[in-house]
Amino acid sequence: MSKLPEEYRFLDLSDYGRPVARFIALSLKETIFTPVHVTFCFMLTGLLGILAMYHHYFFLAALLFVFKSILDAADGELARIRNKPSYIGRYLDSVFDIILNLLILLTIGYMTNTPISYILLAFFGLQLQGTLYNYYYVILRNIFQGDTTSRVFETEVPIALHGENQTIVTLLYRIYLALYGVFDRIIYVLDRSASKSKGIPSWLMTAISTFGLGFQLLIIGILLTFNQIDLIIPFFITYSLMVFVFIGIRKAFY
Repeated sequence: MSKLPEEYRFLDLSDYGRPVARFIALSLKETIFTPVHVTFCFMLTGLLGILAMYHHYFFLAALLFVFKSILDAADGELARIRNKPSYIGRYLDSVFDIILNLLILLTIGYMTNTPISYILLAFFGLQLQGTLYNYYYVILRNIFQGDTTSRVFETEVPIALHGENQTIVTLLYRIYLALYGVFDRIIYVLDRSASKSKGIPSWLMTAISTFGLGFQLLIIGILLTFNQIDLIIPFFITYSLMVFVFIGIRKAFY
C-alpha cells in the first residue's frame, strides 16, 4: 500500500523492496507477528550484515543490507494492511535506522583506517540526505492526505494511538528527538518554505529518493560487492553536496 494517493505517486528509487515487503506483510497479516516484531527483525538483520562485512563476507553483507531495507518497508506495510498505525513503530523504526547507520560507518571506518572525523562527516551527510528526503516526502503525504503517522514538524509528544502505551510513545519520541532533532532543524532552516509549497514534482522527488535509506544501503551493498569498501565513506561525504542542489531547485522553481 502506498503512502500517497495514486495520482501523486513518484518512482521511489529507495523503495525497490516494496513488492517483496508487501508479500512479507501479507504473509504475516493473519499471524501473531506485529509490525514491531518485524522492526526488531530488521535491526537484527542489519547487525548480521555488519558482522558479515567485518569478516569480509562482502556479498553476504550486501544481501543482508538489502534484506534489511525490505524488512524496513515490511513493518510499515503490515501496519497499513491491518489499518493499525503506530507511533511506537514509527519512532522505533527511526531509532534503529540511525543506530545501524552509525554502526555501519564506524565498522567501515575501522576496516579502512579512516579518521574518525571523516567517519562522522559521512554519518552527518548520510543523515542529512535522509532527512531531506523524509522532509519532502512527509510534506507530500500531508498535503495530499496520504499516510500521516509521520509529521512534518516533530514539535510535541503525540497522543498514543489505540492500543499503545503513552509512556513508551513519550520515551521513544524523546529518543527520536535527541537523535534526529539537529538534522530536522538544519533542513528546516535550509528550506523552511517547503511546507507552504503546493507540491514537489515527481521527477524531483525521484531524484531526491536517492537520499532514501534503502538506496543508500543499496549503494553500500554494490560497493561492497565490487570490493570497493574504501569508496563508501568518500562517496557519502561528496554526495551530500547534492542536498544543496536539490534544495536550490525546489526553492527556485517550486
